[in-house]
Amino acid sequence: CPAPLPRCPMESNRADRILATLALTLLGVGCVYVLWPFMTSLVWSAILASTCWVPLLWMDRVLGGRRILAASLMTLTITVVVLGPVLALALGLADNLAELGKAASDAMTRGLPDAPEWVRRIPLIGHWLHDYWQRLAHDGQRLVAELNKFAKPAQDMALTAGTVVGRGVVDLTLSVFLAFFLFLHGEALATRLKVALSRLAGARAGYLLEITTGTIHGVIYGVLGTALAQGVLAAIGFLIAGVPGALLLGMVTFFFSVVPVGPPMIWGGAAIWLFQQGQIGWAIFMAAWGFFLVSTVDNVIKPFIISRGSNLPFAVVFLGVLGGVLSFGVIGAFLGPTLLALGYRLVGEWTGVTVEPEEQG
Repeated sequence: CPAPLPRCPMESNRADRILATLALTLLGVGCVYVLWPFMTSLVWSAILASTCWVPLLWMDRVLGGRRILAASLMTLTITVVVLGPVLALALGLADNLAELGKAASDAMTRGLPDAPEWVRRIPLIGHWLHDYWQRLAHDGQRLVAELNKFAKPAQDMALTAGTVVGRGVVDLTLSVFLAFFLFLHGEALATRLKVALSRLAGARAGYLLEITTGTIHGVIYGVLGTALAQGVLAAIGFLIAGVPGALLLGMVTFFFSVVPVGPPMIWGGAAIWLFQQGQIGWAIFMAAWGFFLVSTVDNVIKPFIISRGSNLPFAVVFLGVLGGVLSFGVIGAFLGPTLLALGYRLVGEWTGVTVEPEEQG
């Protein structure tokens, strides 16, 4: 029998590399497939751990190197600061929807009161709106018919809002739980990440990692942190003044804080509503609370924090918040602008173009 032809070592090595690459690719795809339902929580837990790493190290030193205790306390702090407002929002939305349903039921039973005179003075649509209100106030059957038109859309909207908020609570809870383990093993994971980046980006890996960290901290502290503070302070003011839907209005203030003069539109509207209701004292309180507390966060604290972190164009933050909520739910309000800002910075660095961002203020 003829002897078999010897295999070329180069062909053998090439085949081994192809098989190894294929096996690693399939393994990676499988891991991503398994983790995909939790990817949002994983990314946000990494952002939380990175943002809170310095306070964790300080707490670890104070406790004498008891990392488990320090990680537990830091996780508890995050739960109160981040998860607490979302849980309060979920409970508040349920109460507000119940109040709205009761108000609609009362309106169908008793009918609407006569339209106030100030409605007529609204530019362009005032007379039409006043006449429409008056027709509904004196025609019970028409009022019932009009309310029934909005019943199904309102029910669908309430169900969608409840689903989004519920998903946000679950995602945030899971991310806080995962952050605890990142606090425990953060150094080892950071070392592996640096090695992986050095193999992908070479000598610039450390510099790109610094840009990533600075951008994340700038967004979390400068934009989202102040937005959360404004939303919480506004909700407290609404609760004290007795404004209906206080927690819902606080959430709206959080979203509108990324818009220039956004929060004053909310608390200013609440002050005007209180004035129209004849509660002049509470209207003055609401205006003072909004001006001296809510807006102070935006006009004083935010520029100071952003100057130490990452100044970003308004469009990046605004689209990040809206797109994040549409893509990831409630947690997207935090995750969306962080990812978009990080992409903006890295693309600017990759293209080598120095872009002058807009001033936030």
